[in-house]
Amino acid sequence: MMSRNCPEVEDVSSDAEIGVAQNDMNVGVGDCVNEGDEVNVEERDRAVEDGVNVEVEVEDGDEVNKISSSSSSLIEPFVGKEFDEVEDAQAFYKAYARRTGFAMRTNHTRLSKDDRKLILVEYVCSREGFRHESRKQIERRIPEPAETKIGCKATMCIKKDCQKWTVCKFIREHNHELLTPRSTSLLHGHRGVTRVQKKLILTLNESGVPTRKIMSVLSKESGGDFNVGCIGKDVENFLGNKRRKLFEEGDAQRLYAYFLDRQCKEPGFVYSMQVDENGCMGSCFWADARSRAAYQYFGDVVMFDATYLTNIYKMPFVPFSGVNHHHQTIMFGCALLVNETAESYIWLLRTWQEAMLGRAPSTIITDDDKAMAKAISEVLPNTTHRLCLWHILQKFPEHLAHVYNKFPDFQKEFRHCIHETITVDEFEQEWSSILAKYGLVDNDWLQNLYNRRDKWVPAYLQTTFCAGMSTTQRSESMNKFFKDYVRSSTMVSDFVHQYEKALDARYFKEKEKDVRTKSTRAIMKTLWKIEKDAASIYTRKSFMIFQDELFNSQRYIPTKVGKDGESKIYEVTRNDKEYPIYQVTLDSGEVKAICTCHMFEFVGILCRHILCVLGKKSKLDFLPHHYILERWTINAKSRTILDIPTSDGNVMRQDDPMLRKSKLMMQFYDIAKLGSQSIQKCQHLSLALDKVHKELLSMEQVEGEKNLEDENMSMNDSQMFKSQVVSNFSQVLQDPPRVATKGRPKSLRAKNPKETQTVKKRHCSICKIEGHAKNNYPSVRL
Repeated sequence: MMSRNCPEVEDVSSDAEIGVAQNDMNVGVGDCVNEGDEVNVEERDRAVEDGVNVEVEVEDGDEVNKISSSSSSLIEPFVGKEFDEVEDAQAFYKAYARRTGFAMRTNHTRLSKDDRKLILVEYVCSREGFRHESRKQIERRIPEPAETKIGCKATMCIKKDCQKWTVCKFIREHNHELLTPRSTSLLHGHRGVTRVQKKLILTLNESGVPTRKIMSVLSKESGGDFNVGCIGKDVENFLGNKRRKLFEEGDAQRLYAYFLDRQCKEPGFVYSMQVDENGCMGSCFWADARSRAAYQYFGDVVMFDATYLTNIYKMPFVPFSGVNHHHQTIMFGCALLVNETAESYIWLLRTWQEAMLGRAPSTIITDDDKAMAKAISEVLPNTTHRLCLWHILQKFPEHLAHVYNKFPDFQKEFRHCIHETITVDEFEQEWSSILAKYGLVDNDWLQNLYNRRDKWVPAYLQTTFCAGMSTTQRSESMNKFFKDYVRSSTMVSDFVHQYEKALDARYFKEKEKDVRTKSTRAIMKTLWKIEKDAASIYTRKSFMIFQDELFNSQRYIPTKVGKDGESKIYEVTRNDKEYPIYQVTLDSGEVKAICTCHMFEFVGILCRHILCVLGKKSKLDFLPHHYILERWTINAKSRTILDIPTSDGNVMRQDDPMLRKSKLMMQFYDIAKLGSQSIQKCQHLSLALDKVHKELLSMEQVEGEKNLEDENMSMNDSQMFKSQVVSNFSQVLQDPPRVATKGRPKSLRAKNPKETQTVKKRHCSICKIEGHAKNNYPSVRL
């Protein structure tokens, strides 16, 4: 194979990666793109066949090198063909392989013994050789993959001849069927994720887009599935390699570095992290300035839920959430707990209260958890603790399954007792009646719930302000919202980034509502002046709730039934119904009123029954100030919180890099659209971009040297600043252990009798035999 004048050489092991001679190098022949930024593979291949100058992209790590290749009028190699560089030969053979219908790889290389330089490269078909017998004898848990190597002899060998690379051997024939150029793009040797695609994949993945939808976006951008250049498995492998690199760096350490960097950039950001004796990360809590400020405005009612597991370590995600003036769910900080013990909750509540400037909420809503209840009673003794009504009611069919199955009317009567009773006396009477009727007087579980009735029964909690919430439903909706951003495989260092994006989306929705309220005028439904007054005070959502109560007050009739001292008592009923009867007590000044529905005490907005009585007394000219809660008004956030430094991080300055990049991308899109209209325009634009690229690289080198000098001069100042926020961690943080989820053992679960009923087996209507049905009868399938 070698000429007699060749220097002494040394063999290098097969499939070695020497320089750019890599087995799975991603090299593709590129041509100008057509209009709409779509890459057409067939046009690109025809460009090579016609002998035009083309460019190929060779990926080396994350960099893409453009290699010029001038092909002759012959579309296949021949012995004696010369190339300037080895990359040109590789690109030429790969383009030939793609047009012909096979994939190539580097099989053999040689180095000179004198100077250890590459002097010979052998390219073969990817189906050359055979699978090693040792690999066939491996015990596998999954089926052995199909063989790809079948001994194909197709080869192109090049050797270094002075300053040129010359083809010294070429075998055209293959021992297998060749594919079409369109199908060849799916072969492993012709697949690869380009640098531009990597950027897009990472962006979509960070936004929670699954792989199948990422492939759909790539297909749309490339002009079709066959033009993408990779398949879904390649995308998964790329993301998997990124994740492995992050694990090597340390998940907990990256999280800690993120907290430090965030606190340096945002003084109002706070965090706290526990570390065990082994240096492993424990529970952590964080809250940004926006969440801390929002708590000062709307922190009277807080939902606290720990039922959502969201990361790779199975650490419970515990959000503190509430309701803003637009009745939207907002966040007051969140935490990742290493376990769900009372000690963890106590640490979290104390840390959270400290971050919220020591202010305790008036009401906190949680699910029925003993450890959580113990922590709240210790840390927040003056806060009203409510249990989530939804979680309580979900347990009734399980514990009272025998009653549900035996008495069909029990559910209806029980629901009326919980939801329809207005006063405490009504609830007590119906509860006692139900227990006696269905023989539940001695039920220990019901008795335990009854002893805590003041924490979950609506009749007992109507006078407690809860901003209209009786359950942790809003917290549950936040969990559903976060599922669009995180999943069970999310690392904690990635979770904080996703949490920040989700938070940005929430605050953007709030800004939308602010603009809508201030830039539009509400439609009036009545002629009362109080409606117009309320529209100028309340946010649009709060006004719509008030307007609905005001409009429906016209359907009620007030009847004066007596006096209580100087106060007048009215009974209010709907004009088409006799029940229920609501009692409204109006004070002597006819300004303040109390209704037995207690909507104002519970929600903070006047009910229709009081408005009905005020309408009879002709007191609907304006909304009394004592009936206006600041938290529902347009100016609810006008008060400045001096103790929390905030910055409007959503507004970008003109010198922001992201803003500059966005502006350039818009310009490039118009330029690329024009340049793709013809080959001449494409070549002209490509040369111009190469020139600008080189100029920018030279400018970057000069700026880099200058910045290095500035960094050395300001290093001392930077270290002094960072020393104010660096924690006392003297070692590298270790990743947290994967903890077991909390819950009862399955063996202790009292199953509903419906769950234990034997399922009726299906029989075939043709042969009357179990195991199949008529639609999948064996003879029919055959």
